[in-house]
Amino acid sequence: MGNKSFKAAMEVEESAKEVFESINNVRGWWSENIEGRTDKANSEFTYRDKYMTAKMKISHFTPQKIVWDVVESHNVFFRNHSEWDNTQIVFEITERPGKTEIKFTHAGLVPEIECYPVCSNSWEFFITDSLKSLIETGKGKDISNDNDSFTTSITVDKSPEEVFKAVNNARAWWSEEIEGKTSELNAEFFYHYKDVHLCRMKIIALIPDKKVVWFVKANYFNFIEDNTEWDGTKIVFDISGKDGKTQLNFTHHGLVEQHECYQVCADAWTGYIQGSLKNLITTGKGRPNSKEEGLDSGLIEKWKLPEK
Repeated sequence: MGNKSFKAAMEVEESAKEVFESINNVRGWWSENIEGRTDKANSEFTYRDKYMTAKMKISHFTPQKIVWDVVESHNVFFRNHSEWDNTQIVFEITERPGKTEIKFTHAGLVPEIECYPVCSNSWEFFITDSLKSLIETGKGKDISNDNDSFTTSITVDKSPEEVFKAVNNARAWWSEEIEGKTSELNAEFFYHYKDVHLCRMKIIALIPDKKVVWFVKANYFNFIEDNTEWDGTKIVFDISGKDGKTQLNFTHHGLVEQHECYQVCADAWTGYIQGSLKNLITTGKGRPNSKEEGLDSGLIEKWKLPEK
C-alpha cells in the first residue's frame, strides 16, 4: 500500500522549525473550515467542505514527523463515501545545510480507489503550492469557502449521454482556442482568451453520463491583482436524468465572492453554460470563443508547455 500511495515532496530555504510550525497551521494552508486543535499530539480535528468531512487524530507529533490518522470520513462526491477511512497522512521534515526537505504521503490513497485522481491533484496543490507559499511568504492559498462557490444549472429535453458528450466537446461551447484532449481521464488541455485569461486544466473525473471534473493546475488573468485566483480550484459538471429530462449542475468550486474576478467569471460561466453549452446540447451548435490572431506567442508558450 505504501509504495503506491500518493506522495509529494519539496524543498524550501526556511528552517525545519518554521516548516514544522507552518504544517501545524493547517487552517493557513488547507482550509479555514477546520474544527479542533491541529498542533498537539493526540488531539483530534475535523475538516469539512461542501462534499467531505474527515476526522483526524494526530498520532505522531515530533519536529521531524507528523502523522494524522483518518478516523472517519464521508465524501459524497464519490460512490464509496469512506475511502479515506483508516488511511494516514504523513509529513516528514529533514533539515539540511541551507534548506529543509518536506516529504508528504497519504498512505492508503492509491490509484485503485475512486477518489485518487481528484484527491491526489488536490493534495498536490495544497502541499506544493499552498503550504509552500505559507512557509515562504506567511500566506497560504485557502480555497475552502466551498459553500459560496459559483453554481448554475440547466435542464434539457436530452439524454444524460447527449449532455455528457456535449460537455466533453469543450471547443464547441467554450472556446475554439483549446489545445489538448478534453474527453479523456487524466488528459490535460490548455485554454486561453487572447492574453487576458490562460489556464491549464486536468480532467480528474470522468464518469460516463454522470460527472465530469476539471482541476485547474495553473491560471493567469491580466486584469486582477492576484492572477492565480483559479489555481487549485475544481470545475464540476454533475449530470442526472429524471422524467425524460436531464439536469446539468455546474459548480466552480473555489470561485467565491471574495475573489476579485468573481463577478466577471460568474457572468462568463453563466453565458457559457446557460447559453452556449445549452445551445450545443439542444440544437447541436454552441457559441464558443472563436480562433484568435495576433496573440503574444511568448506568453502562450510559457503557460502552455512548462509545469508551473
